[in-house]
Amino acid sequence: MTLWSGRFSVPMDKTLRDLSESYSFDYVLYAHDIKGSRAHVQGLAAAGLLSDEETATLVAALDQVLAEFESETFAQSMNDEDIHTAIERRVTELAGDVGAKLHTARSRNDQVATTLRLFTRDAITEIVRSTLHLIEVLDEVGEKNAGGYLPGYTHLQRAQPVLLSHHLRAHAFALLRDVDRLLDARRRLNESPLGAGAIAGTSLGIDPSFTAALLGFESAFANSMDAVSDRDFVAETLFDVALMGVHLSRMGEELVLWTSAEFNFASLGDDFTTGSSMLPQKKNSDVAELARGKSGRLVGNLTGLLVTLKGLPLSYNRDLQEDKEPLFDSVRQVHLVLRALSGAYRSMIFNVAVAKAAADDQLLVAIDIAEELVAEGVPFRQAHEHVGKLVATAVATGQPLSAVVAEDLTVARFAPLFEPGSALERRRSPGASGPGSSAKQAQRLRVAVKKANDRLGQ
Repeated sequence: MTLWSGRFSVPMDKTLRDLSESYSFDYVLYAHDIKGSRAHVQGLAAAGLLSDEETATLVAALDQVLAEFESETFAQSMNDEDIHTAIERRVTELAGDVGAKLHTARSRNDQVATTLRLFTRDAITEIVRSTLHLIEVLDEVGEKNAGGYLPGYTHLQRAQPVLLSHHLRAHAFALLRDVDRLLDARRRLNESPLGAGAIAGTSLGIDPSFTAALLGFESAFANSMDAVSDRDFVAETLFDVALMGVHLSRMGEELVLWTSAEFNFASLGDDFTTGSSMLPQKKNSDVAELARGKSGRLVGNLTGLLVTLKGLPLSYNRDLQEDKEPLFDSVRQVHLVLRALSGAYRSMIFNVAVAKAAADDQLLVAIDIAEELVAEGVPFRQAHEHVGKLVATAVATGQPLSAVVAEDLTVARFAPLFEPGSALERRRSPGASGPGSSAKQAQRLRVAVKKANDRLGQ
């Protein structure tokens, strides 16, 4: 029997049942739905709609259902269309006629919206925790390889030398922006829809602010129609996760490059690599490729939801059932990637000598020669032109740039700039890639991480 069988003379057709059911994926909401239902029962009691005995009976039944889910002994009925129906059905079995009072002054519309907000709020908290852990790992790897450096790239061409710690902090600061966005989204969604009913509230004397406080929401809804139809918080979370996925994909792409024989800047531990079913010599950085590949899935989940939402009239529409699978999938996938990348970076062996040799490429000293000329009063464009011609000569003749510079009276005195590590040491402006600004950057990152942790606990 459905929740609305009194209105209908024949049961739902099986094809519609198959199309409508969501228990197969929304069962993961059981703990949050029970939490919302427990608060709702307490709200009904405070409004004088349940006696103390009825309240105790319903709370005990909800606790029993939670225990059954956690012990994996909960038995689904064929009529359990979704997790919300399943819980109410089981509560009624346990509590008898009192169970029929559980849904007083509540619609499945505000129930679902409340449950999903509770789930999303907790999911964001866990994603942020995992992200902050990855940032901590990036910082650890940089400290472990203090002094190690490599070429920084633009257009995937060697540009200037950078400390490994500087490079990894670039990823860390991007991830911190993801954390900031997610925590902003968590703050915005922290408004309770419980009590909005199907669309227009209820004639019964409930207090939505009371249940909002019980559930840890900052406030209750202002408008009942908006409360049951709003899925901005799902879309915003999916956007934040998708953009994080783009950042994680970039990290994955780098690890793919660094661990290739052509780069040979790093290798990953055996526990974070795979082999080949055919080629015995292979050691593949699949973890990095999957981090890169999952980004498309995260972007797709966001796009799919936005298309679902774009044509819906107020207020609740059954289309909104399609908000859950993208959310659940994105939350699960981003967790997997964050944890896997944390392990992969921690397992990484950075080939310091190889990376340094690449970063000490003489062509990367060209900008330093130009800047020395600028320091002596030469306009930058003129300095750039002059050094560019020297580089062109070196490339055309196959000579080292240092040899070409030594033969040019205008710049021959800058030969010491070709000493290994010199170009890196000269990157000394605030926020630059050299050792001089490294300590300040490290401190700034750690302060930012502390602020994020403080916000997380609020």
